[in-house]
Amino acid sequence: MKTQRIWSNTSPFYFLIPFSWLYGLITTLIRFSYHYGWKKTHHFPFPIVVVGNLTVGGNGKTPLVLWLVKILQQRGWRVGVVSRGYGGYSSYYPLLLNACINSDQCGDEPLLIWRRTGVPVAVSPRRTEAVAALFKKHTLDIVISDDGLQHYALARDIELVVIDGDHRFGNGWRLPAGPMRECANRLKTVHGIIVNGGNAKPGELQMRLQAGIPINLYSGERLALTNLTPVVVMAGIGHPSRFFATVRAGGVTPIREVSFSDHQNYKQKMLDELTPRQEFLLMTEKDAVKCGSFARAHWWYLPVDAFLPTCAEKKLLILIEKAIICAKSENVSMMKDV
Repeated sequence: MKTQRIWSNTSPFYFLIPFSWLYGLITTLIRFSYHYGWKKTHHFPFPIVVVGNLTVGGNGKTPLVLWLVKILQQRGWRVGVVSRGYGGYSSYYPLLLNACINSDQCGDEPLLIWRRTGVPVAVSPRRTEAVAALFKKHTLDIVISDDGLQHYALARDIELVVIDGDHRFGNGWRLPAGPMRECANRLKTVHGIIVNGGNAKPGELQMRLQAGIPINLYSGERLALTNLTPVVVMAGIGHPSRFFATVRAGGVTPIREVSFSDHQNYKQKMLDELTPRQEFLLMTEKDAVKCGSFARAHWWYLPVDAFLPTCAEKKLLILIEKAIICAKSENVSMMKDV
């Protein structure tokens, strides 16, 4: 979090600029090596939609993935999701999620997606292996990659980039002098730019995060946010301040706001210390998937959902469904030619 605050300033640490140039050179060479066929790109018989970003930290990719899965399911399409599984470690990959898999193995975001949607989810540092595992096990119409914009070994049909509307690109420098993984010119090559919060610019699609009803980790009970008082609020995400602002906007004034690092691993004792008088403890859904096995009765989480205006929804659906239909037509033609 401290690093991200530094990156939000207009000036970088100047002694890091040569390393940023080197980082930019390396990432550019990697991208071109796949673009010109020097390295192998893996294709699949269904469209791949990559939901990624240009900066490090949480921009709202996972809420958009959840939104896409839900709306495509409603349209009758069979959806799968792949992820790197950041923050988790497994003795083997690819890892197909099931009820026996925990966040220590697969990471918090893939587990959240699997629990929330029920769609097939596969995890691997090599996303091509994750997609291949889904292809072998399930009949799918489309696969969504949560993150992976820079994972060029995986061929993609659609690239969607999520931008934090409040912070955007910080100081604009590449790592490590700034937060950028790729330069902003990369946006010229993607199919959709979705702005989470703030104000979208011309050509961008606006997205807002809307809070749901708090859910008890221990019992599954639901309770209005304003009934959770006194409450301590915690968040281990890219920008905890956004979650705290959401809680306050819901009419609640926390007695304490506690920030943890993104993908923080929790222990029961460290969370017990936050509420010594058994106050309500409210966390993000991403945190909750890591705390369910040792939850206390006064622990709650606040789910959030992405909301896009009808015009943005229509634009994305047309783009994605066109890719699905084209892929199906090509598969039929290939079968006829065999």
